[in-house]
Amino acid sequence: MALVNIHFLNLQNNYLFADIAKKVNAFKVMHPKADVISLGIGDVTQPLCPAVTEAMHKAVNEMATIGGFHGYGPEQGYDFLREAILKNDFLPRGIHLDIDEIFINDGAKSDTGNFQELLHWDNFIGVTDPIYPVYIDSNVMIGRCGTYSDGRWSNVCYLPTKAENGFVPELPKGRPVDVIYLCYPNNPTGTVITKQELRKWVNYALKNDALILYDAAYQAYIQDPKIPHSIYEIRGARKCAVEFRSYSKTAGFTGVRCGYTIVPKEVSVATFEGERIPLNQLWLRRQCTKFNGCSYISQRAAEAIYTPEGKEQVKATIGYYMQNAKTMLETLRHLGYECYGGENAPYVWMKTPDGMSSWSFFEALLYGANVVCTPGVGFGPSGEGYVRFTAFGSHEKTNEALERIKNWSR
Repeated sequence: MALVNIHFLNLQNNYLFADIAKKVNAFKVMHPKADVISLGIGDVTQPLCPAVTEAMHKAVNEMATIGGFHGYGPEQGYDFLREAILKNDFLPRGIHLDIDEIFINDGAKSDTGNFQELLHWDNFIGVTDPIYPVYIDSNVMIGRCGTYSDGRWSNVCYLPTKAENGFVPELPKGRPVDVIYLCYPNNPTGTVITKQELRKWVNYALKNDALILYDAAYQAYIQDPKIPHSIYEIRGARKCAVEFRSYSKTAGFTGVRCGYTIVPKEVSVATFEGERIPLNQLWLRRQCTKFNGCSYISQRAAEAIYTPEGKEQVKATIGYYMQNAKTMLETLRHLGYECYGGENAPYVWMKTPDGMSSWSFFEALLYGANVVCTPGVGFGPSGEGYVRFTAFGSHEKTNEALERIKNWSR
């Protein structure tokens, strides 16, 4: 008899964005003539930049020849892309990595969800709250989170990031955590962390022999030069941190699928006997077993964003979305809403008015203005009373949605 992994049964009914889609679809059935504008899902809308599409066409043409055909590639990625990452993403910031510390993937979501497989099931995890749902759900799947009650898991250390603490989470108190999830610029709040605050987390991890899983998927949107783009800008982070990056939002690769993970050779975890196991080799072994590598075409496309033309074109696209964020932030604040983020990230985090719950505001906005946001409570208990707006729409749709919100708010 085949038995189910009972930990999967502990997952909550639906993934957050599946719940949103279900509610929006139900609304459309009841109101078939309504023109719904989504400012909820964080998918990009602008086309791939010319440098990327030209590289993809060239790669496809290569694949059509005997001499240029590529089958299975190296599981850790082609050297041409890994070298481009070293020279462009890290060396300009004074960060020195070895090429075999870079692992190309099909997007940061996969690796942030899969990396916890390397860790013992009873590690105690700490998460900033609210948080990207994949961090929690992937740990639930292995049985690491305990039991669920009143919106919380019993074996998770929640680190609230709210307006009351300036969206700067405090270090864990009491029982030390073994694994810490950090995401900056933050999804969903759109807030960032200073080098001084990030240094506190690195020092905590070094002192408590903890591992930091650092999601930097939105680092390309940082506008403030004082804000760190990588955790490796902090001394000692190579000994305690793994960093995840993605081209999904940087270069519009949500449909192309490519990103990468940095696993320094110094970072290690312990056995019960006290032996230190380097995560770099462990992750390589895992990838060679379970991953056949990101496609050659996608990696050539990613390489193209590091050309002079690609850099300018990607910068322009990011500027396009950040203009949406600026307009959104200014408009919502002018209407009297309490808003955060939107300055170094493509998300605006808004407090719901009059103590409304996240889902109540979501439904009121959908039915009243035909605009979709994301209920903050879907990101964790500290997200209750907030909603997230995304800047990834077109200027036209974003402005129209804001005009609707103006009229509805009045």
